[in-house]
Amino acid sequence: MKKEVYEEIRKRALAYYDKADIVLTPSERENVEVADFGLDDIEKIGLILVTYVNTERCCAKEMVLFPGMICPEHTHAPIPEKGYPGKEETFRCRYGSVYLYVEGEETKDKKGSVPEGYEGTYTVFHEIVLHAGEQYTMQPDTKHWFQAGPEGAVISEFSTPSFDEYDIFTDTNISRLPVIE
Repeated sequence: MKKEVYEEIRKRALAYYDKADIVLTPSERENVEVADFGLDDIEKIGLILVTYVNTERCCAKEMVLFPGMICPEHTHAPIPEKGYPGKEETFRCRYGSVYLYVEGEETKDKKGSVPEGYEGTYTVFHEIVLHAGEQYTMQPDTKHWFQAGPEGAVISEFSTPSFDEYDIFTDTNISRLPVIE
């Protein structure tokens, strides 16, 4: 992703944190991460986040999705060499709405949708809709993806430690860690 695009997306995301009354320090505002997952399709597939803490015991993040934006399907599997059982995470919607898809019976008349060209890389369709103030907890190694509603979304994540570099994505073209040109 080009540096100018990265900075423009980061600035747009800061306005969402402000809408949600999420107070970030100057350092946190400067260190907002923009993940395009190596797909160069940030308006459809992406995630903007700031990590407050990520220790050997816990992790806390604030995530932004623009209207209709998707964080692609993935799982946080066990990492045997680290003795890690996988990430348990709770999503709490702070602003807007988010459509969370997890393993289970497919929901009929889903609110979200997979963008054209990505259909084969999404396999779980049990929908949980979260509005501001609502939350949902996923157990380790739960395949999931999520999409913002029409007004976008700000989501707090509270979890066990995060090892983003070990996330397993259904779409094998994805690279989790951003590359800035």
